Amino acid sequence: MTDEPNKKAHIIVVSNEKGGTGKSTLSMHLAVKLLQEGFKIATIDLDGRQGSLTKYIENRKNFCEKKEIELPIPTHYSFAPETNTYLIPAAREKVAHQIYELLPQFDAIIIDTPGTKNYLFEEAHKYADTVITPISDSLIDLNVIADIDYTTGKVKMPGHYAEYIWDTKKYLASQGKAYLNWIISGNKISASRSKNKALVFNYLEKLSKLYGFRLIDGMKDRVIYRELFLEGLTVLDMQHPNLKLRMSMSHLAAKLEINNLAAFISPE
Repeated sequence: MTDEPNKKAHIIVVSNEKGGTGKSTLSMHLAVKLLQEGFKIATIDLDGRQGSLTKYIENRKNFCEKKEIELPIPTHYSFAPETNTYLIPAAREKVAHQIYELLPQFDAIIIDTPGTKNYLFEEAHKYADTVITPISDSLIDLNVIADIDYTTGKVKMPGHYAEYIWDTKKYLASQGKAYLNWIISGNKISASRSKNKALVFNYLEKLSKLYGFRLIDGMKDRVIYRELFLEGLTVLDMQHPNLKLRMSMSHLAAKLEINNLAAFISPE
């Protein structure tokens, strides 16, 4: 599909060609933040086989029903990858059609992608306005961005994910979209200072100028994120008048992380 309707929604693709980086947690918190600000938000889980974001939203709906309270919940869709090769073209078209239909209905659509590249992963990026790539303070995570010789400190070549984003930028430019807002966000970052963390972020700072992404510290590795998942809650819900949960310094710091990420999306 190349012809878009009068587009309204800003497409945020949460993506990294690697699993375990916390894409679903980031997607959910960002969705709730934007809903609280009064925006109409849809979410799409393209990692439907694992279904972390889908389960998060189901937990939230169940919690609201059980407690008889109202919390903002995004309109949600989920797709699992088709394994039959002959059916993939039709399955790809179904996803494209769904995104296309949602464009005029929402202010933003947040798409949680698989950790490996498949046709669902590829289809999401064709519509991206913003790509948010969560990355931990790990040299393994850094490797998907760049192949680095750590003995000399030289960048040998782009990593396979950075290469894919470059191809995505070229595709979007061919469709008339001159700018892709690529953000790399720290996620599951250790709270303690370490040489490894400093090394990763020093390299990311240098690579941001080379590969054209913006870097934000993002979200620490906090137990509260995992605990809140079970009830479908986020740190942004805790001061809801019908919950009034006690907020520790860690909760307040986590809330600030989410607010900063949402504000950082706009490059203005």
